[in-house]
Amino acid sequence: MKTGVLLVNLGTPTAPTAKAVKTFLGQFLHDHRVVDVPRAIWCPVLHGVILPFRSPKVAKLYQSIWWPEGSPLMVISRRQQAALSQALQEAGIDMPVALGMSYGEPSMAAAWQELKSAGVDRVILLPLYPQYSVSTTASVFDSWARLMKSERRLPAFRFIHDYHDHRGYIQALAQSVRDHWEAQGRSDLLLLSYHGIPKRFEDEGDPYGQQCHRTSELVAAELGLEPHQWRTTFQSRFGREPWLQPYTDETMKALPGEGIKRISVICPAFSSDCLETLEEIAEQNKDIFIEAGGEAYHYIPALNDNPAHIRMMMDLVCRELA
Repeated sequence: MKTGVLLVNLGTPTAPTAKAVKTFLGQFLHDHRVVDVPRAIWCPVLHGVILPFRSPKVAKLYQSIWWPEGSPLMVISRRQQAALSQALQEAGIDMPVALGMSYGEPSMAAAWQELKSAGVDRVILLPLYPQYSVSTTASVFDSWARLMKSERRLPAFRFIHDYHDHRGYIQALAQSVRDHWEAQGRSDLLLLSYHGIPKRFEDEGDPYGQQCHRTSELVAAELGLEPHQWRTTFQSRFGREPWLQPYTDETMKALPGEGIKRISVICPAFSSDCLETLEEIAEQNKDIFIEAGGEAYHYIPALNDNPAHIRMMMDLVCRELA
């Protein structure tokens, strides 16, 4: 059997325009795994209120972080795809690597056709979400299942559930912190900020919050940090219902009052830099911290196409081969 790898990330608008953002958000927020409100209630709100008013605002945020080559998430994801493919080739492993997005382009359907055309009949699905959540990882599985409904001959496949405590992932995160501290100086606090989910999801069995805390504990242990030297928070909440806490932005407001004036922030749930890291964390939350009395704020980039990150991906793939 010929094996191929399908890397999957969330996706991104094709351009930093209100029209492109509206298309992307429409697809994203229609996913029942992301918003599980009954469609009869949700669709009028989504199309009548959220998309018309939110899309232009979000487009301006994308414009502030857009790279000459395109969306940062897309540029980095393509680099990850190329780097993993090269690493496999250098190891003597004949395994094509395709990239698909849960929302937007390239779609998972296009990625599967790419692998299928290469003669692949066994697929290793690698969602680039270190911590499992029903709103991300499970959505990838749903998309794969829908694709397979039209196949006469189903390929064998392996699905990588999560890698929140993978040794290589933890070591890569810790080393990125060390490298940053060596270049910028050590901070009073390392804050590990994760994308949030509704608290209700956790109450219903989603292990995401537990896995985020476990990742933080392992990174702190790898760095030899004491409990007062690091914290875990959750960002990017949406809507009115409670999400996982403590909230990142509220923590930023409070830290200077606690005497913590120099912080470093890392976002372990993001495998590549994107709007939520480059704008929300590196810009918005920095402003909140400084306005509250903070003195030094440093964002530590995502692992992106860091060689240690690519080695970790290769290890995950090779484990599934075995």
